[in-house]
Amino acid sequence: MSRKVTDKVVEPGAGARHVTTVIVGSGFAGLGLAIRLRQQGREDFLVLERGSEVGGTWRDNTYPGAACDVPSHLYSYSFAPNPDWTRSFSKQGEIQSYIKSVAERYDVLDRHVFDCDVQSVRWNEATAQWDIRTTKGEFTADTVVSAVGALCEPSLPDIKGINGFEGEIFHSARWNHDADLTGKRVAVIGTGASSIQIVPAIASKVATLDVYQRTAPWLLPRMDRPYLLPERLAFKHLPVVQRLSRAAIYAARETQVVGLTRFPALMKAFEAISRAKLQIEIRDSELRKKVTPNYRIGCKRMLISNDYYPALDRDNVDVVTDGIAEVKAGSIVTKDGTEREIDALIVATGFHVTDSPTYNSIVGRDGRTLTEVFDQIGQQAYKGSAIANFPNMFFLVGPNVGLGHTSMVYMIESQINYVSDALATIDKQGLRTVEVREDVQHAYNADLQEKLGKTVWNTGGCASWYLDKHGNNTTLWPDFTFEFRRLTRYFDADAYTTTTADADREVVAAQ
Repeated sequence: MSRKVTDKVVEPGAGARHVTTVIVGSGFAGLGLAIRLRQQGREDFLVLERGSEVGGTWRDNTYPGAACDVPSHLYSYSFAPNPDWTRSFSKQGEIQSYIKSVAERYDVLDRHVFDCDVQSVRWNEATAQWDIRTTKGEFTADTVVSAVGALCEPSLPDIKGINGFEGEIFHSARWNHDADLTGKRVAVIGTGASSIQIVPAIASKVATLDVYQRTAPWLLPRMDRPYLLPERLAFKHLPVVQRLSRAAIYAARETQVVGLTRFPALMKAFEAISRAKLQIEIRDSELRKKVTPNYRIGCKRMLISNDYYPALDRDNVDVVTDGIAEVKAGSIVTKDGTEREIDALIVATGFHVTDSPTYNSIVGRDGRTLTEVFDQIGQQAYKGSAIANFPNMFFLVGPNVGLGHTSMVYMIESQINYVSDALATIDKQGLRTVEVREDVQHAYNADLQEKLGKTVWNTGGCASWYLDKHGNNTTLWPDFTFEFRRLTRYFDADAYTTTTADADREVVAAQ
């Protein structure tokens, strides 16, 4: 049985508790690193998690129809394969159950502090430690690893009057399960990955459904099916079968990199599939025109669904492409003056990716927050894992680690290799501080942006959440994922400015 020490942490106002390493967040990334540290024999670490259990985005996103768009066998830890997946693309509940089972199996829940919202993380130059203030008390740590993830802070639209809406209103990532939408007039703002799952799930239950679309997404078929009993038995009793399945899925997904990053013209094959799908599934020619994208496929996130277009084609569903001018107490007014009455409003407008509010709470060596640093230089990191001005801090799923074609778990495990080796190097060499050199960081990012300039994400004619306010793509990795795995296999201390505890003691003695 797993051990829990959630209730043993210091309360606010008590003396700060010191640990060697603090991990912030326990989704796939934070949990994976916690498991690795325990496997290495490290015990002096804590995972601070604002939720009541592990899971991250899969704990929080419980909206109807929530599911993954990466095949199940690839969207899981390589060290913890799950032979019990029920279908080729798993739904939210099954993924969350898997994450919880892994935490139990690897016995790391005792190192978690749940319901612990991190309010500030500030570098203390005098102690060469991080001072951490949370809702569960104060902590200090030699090293902090941010694993909060890119899709954790809901982005709310800045629309006139939206705060005065008197009906049910909630973000897709904060779904109100007490709200009964049956027979109601409902509006959904957004047509991204969440919306295309929500719309089919509720379209048959509501009286009317208005889908407010700013940009039409490209949709591909969702090759989803339940696993047959013989397959599940093979996965369970012949592990090699599951490993081969995972390898085949990985290889197939990786072929998309050629079109996405090197020869965007190759994406026309996917575009042809998507256009054929649209032609078959949308009967109304006017509606088909509305939902046909006007940019190259792949420029924005490619989505998969078999029921989104048929849902839009229902008589009680309307796609609205006129911009929203105002939200009133019980209606939405578009810029053409049309007013549509509604009872409930679902906001499916994504997340703060390049401007996360969490950046405001991290204060580096020179007193600037991470937000202030990014405002000046743009959102950038070295190997997505370290940022100059923030010594002894590492990031999982940091800048330019995201993907548009395959499993983020692969990238997360690559970063776990890098960060865990960094911690081992700190111990082995007796290092007091490690901070990535600015020249190394800038050179690395200059190379990234040069590569990104040739990709479909930068040349496809769209605006997306991949770009920061400087116009740079600071979200995606512009190469094969195995190349990122190679770059992060070992910690490269020569790219960092380091100090040692022995050198500090020598300075004090000389004084």
